[in-house]
Amino acid sequence: MAIATVNPSTGETLKTFEAHGPDEIEQRLARAAAAFRDYRTTDLDTRAELVRAAADLLGREQDEIARTMTTEMGKTLVAARAEAAKCAKALRWYAQHGERLLADEHPSAADIQDSGARTAYVRYRPLGVVLAVMPWNFPLWQVIRFAAPALMAGNVGLLKHASNVPQTALYLGDLFHRAGFPEGCFQTLLVGSDAIEKILRDPRIAAATLTGSEPAGRSVAAIAGDEVKKTVLELGGSDPYVVMPSADIARAASTAVTARVQNNGQSCIAAKRFIVHTDVYDEFAERFTAAMAALTVGDPMLETTDVGPLSSERGRADLEQLVDDATAQGATVLCGGRRPPGRGTGWFYEPTVLTGITPTMRIHREEAFGPVATLYRVDDLDAAVELANDVPFGLSSNVWTSDEAEQRRFERDMEAGGVYFNGMTASHPAMPFGGVKRSGYGRELSGHGMHEFCNITTVWYGV
Repeated sequence: MAIATVNPSTGETLKTFEAHGPDEIEQRLARAAAAFRDYRTTDLDTRAELVRAAADLLGREQDEIARTMTTEMGKTLVAARAEAAKCAKALRWYAQHGERLLADEHPSAADIQDSGARTAYVRYRPLGVVLAVMPWNFPLWQVIRFAAPALMAGNVGLLKHASNVPQTALYLGDLFHRAGFPEGCFQTLLVGSDAIEKILRDPRIAAATLTGSEPAGRSVAAIAGDEVKKTVLELGGSDPYVVMPSADIARAASTAVTARVQNNGQSCIAAKRFIVHTDVYDEFAERFTAAMAALTVGDPMLETTDVGPLSSERGRADLEQLVDDATAQGATVLCGGRRPPGRGTGWFYEPTVLTGITPTMRIHREEAFGPVATLYRVDDLDAAVELANDVPFGLSSNVWTSDEAEQRRFERDMEAGGVYFNGMTASHPAMPFGGVKRSGYGRELSGHGMHEFCNITTVWYGV
């Protein structure tokens, strides 16, 4: 695969990059291993100062990097600015809370009185060099949510970013360098996916984290498993958005639009399957469809644009195949379902709502990575829960109800890494993020995400 910036709005290749060869990869691996030997011994105050410096730089440069992200993968400039600001906030959060999250844990004297120990405690120590294989859809945030806790914990990082966002990838390596991190603490590798196996098998790599497709996750997990190395995987999602009769239907429908088309619909945690109780189905469907149809599709650099292009021609073709398969089997298109007329260049697709979905349609079980929503009618709570869980994925979920008994039921039975009531799924540094089933394993963010790449060490002193 070419490593290049290709503008999704025009299809124009703007800049190409030469992949790092074996010698360059070896040099970066050696620098990373050397950096870890020293960086792991730095005190937490020093690490916090470095992480905070990176946040300050990113805050000052958010407009510049936002334009780069929009040019490389097509997210709206408004969304790109928000992503950069969120990353700076996460860096500051870990700088502020890292010491608390990494503090030794001391059991009570009563708990260890029969262990023969004078004292014992748990210490969180860094693992080493972590390989991060990251996707293009949130090219800054996906990396920062790994890098901030990993660097604060004393690890070092090697980033293999998606091949269509090379300028963002290089910016990230430069960001941490300019923030004052020691040489080798965070480096970008410009390599294709075919280079991952050899890098991951290198004994200097301690662990890996991947956000991406299910096939990519399977591949990295298999290699890491063969090498007995720790991995964290965040893979696809087909998140349900359940609306029950007690919900505020106007708010639920309005939020549903944002939940579906965020990042031009290219988000693992975007709501994709809208499961609505029959008592409020007609009202929700009318509001939701009208709002989706009213969205402005166009140049993502314009402040007035709601939905930009998909990131690639292949991505649009994959989405079109899912819609075509559904309509060929009888699904009804309530709005959209085509490329915007009159737009000859760029990989645009209209916001789309489909209903009449059946289990034989691919879109019922496969993730639609673009602004396409599927709408289902259910008769009761049991049917809503069953349909919500009837996919191979389990990343997150959204439920709209003010009934406390229903809330407890969904909280108990939703097969997902998160259940968001009366709102939409969003990641935050204080809360763990990740999924179950084929959405992956492990957690990012919060203390849980930081501890994923720590050697959780029992320290025991005898009498």
